[in-house]
Amino acid sequence: MIDHSNHLDLLHDLLARARAAGANAADAVLIAGSSLGVQQRLGKTEYVERSEGRDLGLRVFVGQKAAIVSSTTIDPSGFAMLAERAVAMARVVPDDPYAGLADTAAPPEPVLLDLEDAAEPDVEALVARSATAEEAALAVSGITNSEGAGAGFSRTEAVLVTSAGFAGRSVRTSHSVSATALAGSGTGMQRDYDYHTTVHLADLDNPAKIGCSAGERAVARLGPDRPKTAKLPIVYDPRVAGSLLGHLANAINGASIARGTSFLKDKLGQRIFASGITVRDDPRRVRGLRSRAFDGEGTPTAARALIEDGVLTTWLLDSRSARQLGLVSTGHAARGTGGPPSPSPSNLYLVAGTLTPAELMADIALGLYVTELIGMGVNGVTGDYSRGAAGFMIRDGAIAEPAAEITIAGNLLEMFAHLTPADDLVFRRGTDAPTVRIDGMTMAGA
Repeated sequence: MIDHSNHLDLLHDLLARARAAGANAADAVLIAGSSLGVQQRLGKTEYVERSEGRDLGLRVFVGQKAAIVSSTTIDPSGFAMLAERAVAMARVVPDDPYAGLADTAAPPEPVLLDLEDAAEPDVEALVARSATAEEAALAVSGITNSEGAGAGFSRTEAVLVTSAGFAGRSVRTSHSVSATALAGSGTGMQRDYDYHTTVHLADLDNPAKIGCSAGERAVARLGPDRPKTAKLPIVYDPRVAGSLLGHLANAINGASIARGTSFLKDKLGQRIFASGITVRDDPRRVRGLRSRAFDGEGTPTAARALIEDGVLTTWLLDSRSARQLGLVSTGHAARGTGGPPSPSPSNLYLVAGTLTPAELMADIALGLYVTELIGMGVNGVTGDYSRGAAGFMIRDGAIAEPAAEITIAGNLLEMFAHLTPADDLVFRRGTDAPTVRIDGMTMAGA
């Protein structure tokens, strides 16, 4: 078992070695974790996997020069050599005028985020959970095979210490269950899945619900048509609607803005969504999948509206991108042990609208309801959007026959401007959106 008791002391020791080696400033991060997972298929346990590990990263600054070294060996007797290597690397790289520790770091606040569950399942519990999910999927009429079901648990500790005096530690746990089912036979076979991940076991969906959902989704996709090319309303199922927020987050990432490689680089303070649309990032949601009291540089986090009443209000900034833009970090630095911090959202979501999904689709004579997206055909510089898709046709306001082998296309600026959310927002994935309708997109089919 990993001894977690002295991680703060280890990092303080490492930073002392870095200063002794000639670093003007430094920070160190240690990530320690353990996980247990099982995979079940057709009533048999295919594998049980348990892993434990610790990774260490040291970043040093020599004037305006910076370098990073990492190691999976946490041995204090080797800290002096690790620090000397990092400082030697820093001395030979070019100056970076934006390098340095975060000016916005502050002592961690006593924030109750409830991110650690004391309940740790054993192998038998995970096997039972995955078996229940698969049995429920196979029990759905029309299901002919299974790609398996899985269940898992993990615990991760992250510790950050800087030479400027910041020292913080966070721990989170994760419980998960998933199932993938196959319906039909031969070339007409269809596949679908469902899954759920939570911080606490008490919040995890019943495995039977996950399995049944996977089976029903697969059966519903049997016998798809390839519709004719048309320009029509596209409705995104909540499972895929969050991808639109991912594209927004990439476009307002401070590093992209500083490089001038985002189609939104000139849109700060402008309306890019319709009036009434709000997109929020909430790193302090209790039991949130991506909640954190401080970011990867020690800057305190805070909930904020990225889009408010349709207007773009901010970039996502770490300290380096903030300096490049003459701004202040927004507390969005994320990092691992092997690379520098970079901006990233936390619990990102599109605020729910007022219409039910049925009301959102009621006036659509012909449209497409998307349940799966394929590929990553998005140009971050122009906003051009083109992705493979599958789902169901919408006819006279109702979901109709399945559709596949199609591409949906548009431009994200126009898509954002014509986006309407339904009222069915559920916090489930870390990036969450309700059902979303976008008018005027192109569906390329037969």
